[in-house]
Amino acid sequence: MSTTGEAVAEKVAVSDRVLTVPNVISLARLLLVPVFAVLIGAGEDGWALLVLAVSGASDWLDGVLARRLGQVSKLGQMLDPAADRLFILVTLVGLAWRDVVPWWLVLVLVLRDLLLLGLLAVLARFGYGPLPVHLAGKAGTFALLYAFPLLLLAEWPDPIGSIALVLGWACAWWGVALYWFAGGLYVLQARRVLLASATQAPPTSAAV
Repeated sequence: MSTTGEAVAEKVAVSDRVLTVPNVISLARLLLVPVFAVLIGAGEDGWALLVLAVSGASDWLDGVLARRLGQVSKLGQMLDPAADRLFILVTLVGLAWRDVVPWWLVLVLVLRDLLLLGLLAVLARFGYGPLPVHLAGKAGTFALLYAFPLLLLAEWPDPIGSIALVLGWACAWWGVALYWFAGGLYVLQARRVLLASATQAPPTSAAV
């Protein structure tokens, strides 16, 4: 494992527990994804914004509780980013469908996630689990999740609409940049892991 991964592993004990408070929160966030999809598709922007706000707050809450309660788990490390990515994908498709954002933005973010899926497949082949979430990736995700409600508000009358449009696109550009920057860091981290595995015996359990 890379130096970054080892530092994370030293600071946080990761368990195999399934039923934890943070995991229940992450599962609830996953269940909110289809609710949000229906709301944004129906043009219920007010309720859609509320669901996004709840999702963002719960994303912060499950991370805090996982660390403070000592309930960081392998399942949680998969559920949390899965909920983030699903919300980003569903929101992007919904906004693009309504011509709020261009389809190229959807493509740019989906390509990055496809890159990471391929990376995970390669790591799994060598017996490694998902890499630790990098701060840049988390920051990019937060920026995008802030951008989407602002872009929804951009359809409101001025001055709210104009202000939200500027702030929304500012967050979106920062989010895209950080999203891809984190993707590059994951590629480098995975490369170090795989190079190390070439000189060592295959691991008996997934790396964390």
